Amino acid sequence: MKAQFFRKAHKLISCLSSLFCIHSATNRTTMASNSKSETFLQRYGYDLLLASIAALYVLTIPYTKVEESFNVQAMHDILYHWTNLENYDHLEFPGVVPRTFLVRMALGCIILYTLRFFRHQIRNKFGHQVEAFFVILTAIQFHFLFYCTRPLPNILALGLVNLAYGYWFEGRFYAALNSLIFATTVFRCDMLLLLCSIGLQLLLTNKISVWGALKHCTGMALFCIGLTIIVDSIMWKRLLWPEFEVFWFNSVLNKSSEWGTNAFHWYFTSALPRSLLAAYPLSLFGLFLDRRVRTFTFPVLAFILLYSKLPHKELRFIISSVPIFNVSASIASNRIYNNRKKMIWNLLFLILLALLLVSLAGTITSFMASYWNYPSGYALKELHGIGFHNDTDEQLVHIDTFSAMNGISRFCESDLPWRYSKEEQISLEEFHHRNFTFLINEHPVINGFKCLFTEDGFSRVRLKSGFPPILLVKEPKVYVHGSLENQNIVSQNWSGCSL
Repeated sequence: MKAQFFRKAHKLISCLSSLFCIHSATNRTTMASNSKSETFLQRYGYDLLLASIAALYVLTIPYTKVEESFNVQAMHDILYHWTNLENYDHLEFPGVVPRTFLVRMALGCIILYTLRFFRHQIRNKFGHQVEAFFVILTAIQFHFLFYCTRPLPNILALGLVNLAYGYWFEGRFYAALNSLIFATTVFRCDMLLLLCSIGLQLLLTNKISVWGALKHCTGMALFCIGLTIIVDSIMWKRLLWPEFEVFWFNSVLNKSSEWGTNAFHWYFTSALPRSLLAAYPLSLFGLFLDRRVRTFTFPVLAFILLYSKLPHKELRFIISSVPIFNVSASIASNRIYNNRKKMIWNLLFLILLALLLVSLAGTITSFMASYWNYPSGYALKELHGIGFHNDTDEQLVHIDTFSAMNGISRFCESDLPWRYSKEEQISLEEFHHRNFTFLINEHPVINGFKCLFTEDGFSRVRLKSGFPPILLVKEPKVYVHGSLENQNIVSQNWSGCSL
């Protein structure tokens, strides 16, 4: 397993190293201004690099967590059941609040395509080198490219936020507001805070007027609300505007705090440092170097400050702020790079290189930890591979809540003779009275069942002397049990479970 990890880490480093080659190619293209056409690599190299890293994350970490479960199950049901709504997973397991079915089948490509549009506006406003550093910083940040393919409401909204940023940079202010309105009303109601922050800034700087906003944005708001009500009311079989219910649940009733709370400063002291890595200190430096970037950064800072009032906090809630901070960090990196031969600046250049290396190391560590963070998905895959495909008897697998939250989705299911149940609130004593062939759950001992094997999962990070200085600690997370009444199962040689 360790060799497998290092091979995957090596691929990530190889992808990153190619970025610097693209950066050089871009600079040569800029110098050769009389060139009539661009090569494919020069035109799409940045996109290929970012897409390759995102694809690496998808291929090596294909499973999903509970936060993504609703949308990934919805995509499964749309593909397999189409108009047969009775078989849709959300009707049996609706979750705490409803989410929209307007999902994107090629989510990662859409997010990176909208990021490409935003990146072009960065190049037009700040130059090719700033664009290059923007790509470098994005490539060595784990969370943005990892999340961009995850079917989360925050990521569905992120594509529209990227468009809004691009329109904002381009000077198409009402288009920016309309993009945020779509994101707010359909995908993620908390984008209202970003919409208000940017809208207020545009209003105070006379970029827009109240009358202009009403004239250009009211139609979009009504269209989006009508669209989501029609689609989701059909899917949920009741009159429904999902994001209004989410807003009421999270903001008015404040029930999201039941899932944990954090201090007011958590986004600034934990989430942003982990998501931005080197870009965090560089973005602060960029605010001092170029006043133009303050215009774009301050509204995003206001968005995070307003969001900090809610007690329940998660990194993904503010993932849409990362591109703007990366712009500020790219401006600082570019200024340091251009002045690297001058006094003081040469020291800053060495610090910049050190920060980039630290970011790369942090990304590799996060990647390896995430690989081990979906134990039940790997457990079900191993169970499928054992060899019951020719058995005519039904193999009924019960998946407990913990396992359903940590890697298993309907895309993991197989055909006959396999059948699956996610029935909840079954006591441990009741299992041996049921007809389950296998159990996948978090308990090592269950009466009437034999523990066949375990699947380890990520537990914590431990510092140690020597190289590497960080050790990822794993421990048994998921246990796979077989019924003692099935002699075909009991008679086989299993690895067993260590308690």
